[in-house]
Amino acid sequence: MTKRQIRCLACISVVMVTGLGAAAPSTGPDSHTVHPGESIQAAVDAAQPGDTILLHPGTYRESVLVTKANLTLRGYGKSTVIMPGPAATAAAPAKNVCAQNGNGICVMGTDAKTVDGVTIRSLALSGFKKNAIWASGTDRLTVRQVVAEKNGTWGMAQQKSTRGVFRDNVARNNGDAGIFIANTVDEEGGATDTMGAVVADNMLTGNRIGVTARRVRNLTIRGNVMTENCAGVFVVGDESKPAAGAMTVRGNMVYKNNKFCAATPRLPAVQGSGIVLTGSEATVVRGNLILDNVGSSPLSGGIVLFKSFVGAQNTANVVQHNQALGNKPADLLDGGGGTGNTFLGNVCQASNPAGMC
Repeated sequence: MTKRQIRCLACISVVMVTGLGAAAPSTGPDSHTVHPGESIQAAVDAAQPGDTILLHPGTYRESVLVTKANLTLRGYGKSTVIMPGPAATAAAPAKNVCAQNGNGICVMGTDAKTVDGVTIRSLALSGFKKNAIWASGTDRLTVRQVVAEKNGTWGMAQQKSTRGVFRDNVARNNGDAGIFIANTVDEEGGATDTMGAVVADNMLTGNRIGVTARRVRNLTIRGNVMTENCAGVFVVGDESKPAAGAMTVRGNMVYKNNKFCAATPRLPAVQGSGIVLTGSEATVVRGNLILDNVGSSPLSGGIVLFKSFVGAQNTANVVQHNQALGNKPADLLDGGGGTGNTFLGNVCQASNPAGMC
């Protein structure tokens, strides 16, 4: 053996004994595994931003509050079910406002500090008094492949939030909207910019309304299937400024939304409504298939422009290249006044006023 070979062997021995040159220990995200009977909330509390909480198949009876950024809650599809705990509201832990308010999973930031980059994926939530998923003060929340059914108010909802993505979900038989996007639910004010929120490729059935976009702007609603609701899509504005709108509703299949929903203090009875704009501006409704939505409400019809409950009119909206057939009393309805609304290249059988087909 040469002197050079002996020196190389000595160097290797030093490295092996001292650990010099070895890779640093991993500091990447961790995965926390939860099984039925264990606490999801405990795993969330122990997690660090960037971690994943993996929920094994089974039923979990609790509400979960997330206030940390970049967490992922992921199940095994519809076999991972989250339901209310026994006497959920009365027995809710003092700090868990999610349980106290009757919600399933809550992602909660503040006006001063949003909770960013949270993902909820591949699980089911059912039977909550209010909402399956409730988010406030979030940015880039992602909800995918979630089933939300038989909840008292909304299936999935967010307020005071930006860049949310709701995709490939099922929301059915919820008390109000399957998916609800709003500026705020308990304060007055003009529409807020969602900075490109997306509601896409969801199945929305048996709810009061499939998707409600209330007092927001810069939102895309596309590729969803909506049926057996009282209404498919509701774009809601009022007299506040900025006005609701500047959004796109495209490529949705909206058919037979003929469930009857009684009047509320803000709306007349709703039945047989496909896509409804009230008090909206500069919204594009394009390339949708709207079939057999039938009712006798003032809001009934295929694509309906109607003044808001406070009398705010629709302005500068574009309804283009839609197929609207078999809707009654009309496939296209431009009511309640308004200016600059255009109907171009639509396929329909009946319109009010006449001549828009």
